[in-house]
Amino acid sequence: MAATDVCIKAVSFSYEEHLYRAPLKFGGVAVTRATLLNAHFIVESECGQTCSGFGSMPLGNIWAFPSRNLTYDQTLQAMQAVAEAVQTIYQDCPLRGHPIDLTHTLEPEFFTAADRLTQSLGLAEPIPKLATLVVASAFDAALHDAYGKLWRKNCYHTYGPDFLHHDLGHYLGSAFAGESLAQYVSVNPQPEMPLYHLIGALDPLTDADIRERIQDGMPETLIEWIERDGLTHLKIKLNGDDLNWDVQRVVAIDRVTAEVQAKRNITQWVYSLDFNERCQNVEYLIEFLKQLRDRTPAGYDRIQYVEQPTARDLKANPHNKMHEAARLRPVVIDESLLDLETLQLAREMGYTGVAFKACKGQTQSLLLAAAAQKFGLFRCVQDLTCPGASLIQSASLAAHIPGVAAIESNSRQFCPSANTSWEARFPGVFAIRNGRMNTAILDGPGLGAVPPSTDSL
Repeated sequence: MAATDVCIKAVSFSYEEHLYRAPLKFGGVAVTRATLLNAHFIVESECGQTCSGFGSMPLGNIWAFPSRNLTYDQTLQAMQAVAEAVQTIYQDCPLRGHPIDLTHTLEPEFFTAADRLTQSLGLAEPIPKLATLVVASAFDAALHDAYGKLWRKNCYHTYGPDFLHHDLGHYLGSAFAGESLAQYVSVNPQPEMPLYHLIGALDPLTDADIRERIQDGMPETLIEWIERDGLTHLKIKLNGDDLNWDVQRVVAIDRVTAEVQAKRNITQWVYSLDFNERCQNVEYLIEFLKQLRDRTPAGYDRIQYVEQPTARDLKANPHNKMHEAARLRPVVIDESLLDLETLQLAREMGYTGVAFKACKGQTQSLLLAAAAQKFGLFRCVQDLTCPGASLIQSASLAAHIPGVAAIESNSRQFCPSANTSWEARFPGVFAIRNGRMNTAILDGPGLGAVPPSTDSL
């Protein structure tokens, strides 16, 4: 044990419910609401000093637990059952240590508990590891937050040898022996970063696409969003099972964007493409890219990367190798990324980049970010339509992992009600100007996200 190690004294959690202002369609499903899991921790130092921490994450069951056999409510309730189990595991933990040590040690117990719940709840299919990671991420965030606040430091000042006493070889294997996590994360955040704006499959591009206006004072078309926020980075959701529609969608977006950017005298902007695993095979992606290059060479050149185009179970789909596609554009692993093993398998299958998400845990994201850098992979950070504290955590990851070029933030579009109480205290994070987020202010104690009101444990 070291003087900087802590033990867990108390753990609790609660939920928030929010409706989307407009449906978000991805993976063939339209999402209309969000359930936020809010976790609270109290940790204690060796000398008896205590401090509380807060973490939050949308459960995102449509993404984390997609199912043809279970309803939305059934998968949500399963993840909520996992939350109770994870709380108990953390609460009963007898160990002292750094948050990374504690979560890294306990993570196998989370998966075991989820497997038991699959049986006890009589579910028609097992609770996925990804769903368990999403649930556990709120608790992991609260633990990191409490730890940083205990020592009156931003969390990113606590990942060096003075606080984290194991080297990376302890977590990632002998290839990382002697290396410190601090070598792969920046102590200070980038002062500002471009923001990726999401264009869902249902989102209107122009006034002609609107059947009925929401009329809530916010932008409702792509043109209006670009003009208001000065956007230069656009993330495009695609179907993956309708080649003609997918190509025409990107062509239309590129045409509309080019027109509005010309009026703004903007000549440089980029796209990312997200098929949400819907492409049945890699040949679909290759044909899509070739047709897009023929239809709009300039639009094709603006593609910065492609997110996980095919099924997330890499072992079950060994034929979907990305080598040829990745020679055209970087292809990043997203839903498949569960641990170091899946990262290494993705590399073998031709993936050239990694998408990190706070919803997979602060601990895992930092460790795999180190691995991705050592392996020379393209890096990006995406969110789960994260509002409030979860957006602050996600943006901080992006601002502290070297090589990440932009931040994703979808809650300002689809779930702004969950951001209302945060906006004034974090200027430039929840309201975007000139297409960039103010990340310089993401340097407060812990994870830097003090909730507007804190429920007692």
